[in-house]
Amino acid sequence: MANMFALVLVIATLVTGVLWCIDKFIFAPKRREKQAAAQAATDGALDAKTLKKVGPKPGWMETGASIFPVLAIVLIVRSFIFEPFQIPSGSMMPTLLIGDFILVEKFAYGIKDPIFQKTLIETGHPKRGDIAVFKYPKDPSLDYIKRVIGLPGDRITYDPSTKELTIQPNCSSGQACGSALPITYSNVEASDFVQTFERTTGGEASSGFWQLPQNQTKDGGIRLAERKESLGSVTHRILTVPIAQDQLGMYYQQPGQPLATWVVPPGEYFMMGDNRDNSADSRYWGFVPEANLVGKATAIWMSFEKQEGEWPTGVRFSRIGGIH
Repeated sequence: MANMFALVLVIATLVTGVLWCIDKFIFAPKRREKQAAAQAATDGALDAKTLKKVGPKPGWMETGASIFPVLAIVLIVRSFIFEPFQIPSGSMMPTLLIGDFILVEKFAYGIKDPIFQKTLIETGHPKRGDIAVFKYPKDPSLDYIKRVIGLPGDRITYDPSTKELTIQPNCSSGQACGSALPITYSNVEASDFVQTFERTTGGEASSGFWQLPQNQTKDGGIRLAERKESLGSVTHRILTVPIAQDQLGMYYQQPGQPLATWVVPPGEYFMMGDNRDNSADSRYWGFVPEANLVGKATAIWMSFEKQEGEWPTGVRFSRIGGIH
């Protein structure tokens, strides 16, 4: 089921829509009749201001009917065209930063009803390399954003040492896989981002990400490594922590497959964050059903300089525009 805001928006639109219809088709004609009778009785001597006082519209009716068009437009745009989202974590860095506000194209993966999210009209399917928003399979009340890495039938292998992917398409059950997808990586370079690791009073580890020139550092910080990853025709940047290596025991192990290898089932997708060592994704909890897809991220419409869980400290106007 869609989130509470969508449900409230639908109910509010329906209620105000009913009020608008009642006023337009029942009360408005009666008001016009009364006003016409009053004009006739006074030989047309009443001005427009005086006429409004003849059979006045109740305040609650006027308010409800007047906000219906606004709510209807918001509902249509938000449910079927574009919906705004905020990036709350650094899992998609350097492509998306904490504090980015993005627009998600809702019709990219199908027209869905706003309440139960059932597909009404199919318009397309995710492509490898898309940045997709989806309902987290373990808790559908949460919206996640990751990059689409594996399509149905793909065999995905991730090497936690080299931090590189191997993708073999068309690996349906009982059949030989197709040729591996051409995936290339650029040389590893120092990125513009430093990650700090701290301990809170409760002993929990927390982290922050800071964009700093190469000649600057931060206490307790590690400069992240960056390289370009090309998935076929789609090229994007990824970040890694030089000293970090995944613990294979935490990976989701698909039945019948070795660790760090997954075959994407029909109608599902394999998602990963671009900040590879700071992303809880399909490596850890499995696949995303197509029914959980919300839409495709297409643009950044506002960006605030901030850390996770903290208040903004500035605006990053240079980030406004398309997502690359």
